[in-house]
Amino acid sequence: MNKNKKTAVTMLMMALGMFAFAFAAFPLYSLFCKVTGYGGTPRIAAQEAQQLGQKIITVRFNADTATDLPWKFLPLQKQMQVHTGENKLAFFTAENTSDQPVTGVANFNVTPNEAGRFFNKVQCFCFNNQTLQPGEKVEMPVSFFIDPAIEKNLDLKDINTITLSYTFFKTEDKVAGAD
Repeated sequence: MNKNKKTAVTMLMMALGMFAFAFAAFPLYSLFCKVTGYGGTPRIAAQEAQQLGQKIITVRFNADTATDLPWKFLPLQKQMQVHTGENKLAFFTAENTSDQPVTGVANFNVTPNEAGRFFNKVQCFCFNNQTLQPGEKVEMPVSFFIDPAIEKNLDLKDINTITLSYTFFKTEDKVAGAD
């Protein structure tokens, strides 16, 4: 193979590699955030907390919807007091205000961002797409705890309030029999 062909093949392979990396970047970053709590992403816990801590933290709840999603989405409680290590259950309501079945998926984060790695969700409606029929209203639970290790983190010693925020987005999933 001559030098020009070798250079062309190398450049093509680099371009294909960059193209593949671009598609893999978001899923890899998302996985990284879920595992580490980076960027305010709460961790997903395999089981409930095993020990109770000393600190009490106020957890506030926020709910938003994207403009193209015809849902009313609200937390049933504005806030709650949580001992670190205490398993808690909070509820949100979602109502489809349209005359069509609509599927949505929730994105979530925690503020302050640094607290994300200590905020663990055991079970959450945000793990799956949610389809609501016309006019349907549902309660959606989230089970969570705050890792007592937050008490030992000197950067977070003054944190007394954490906000768990959800935003629902419309997805393109089709509902069986909805066509």
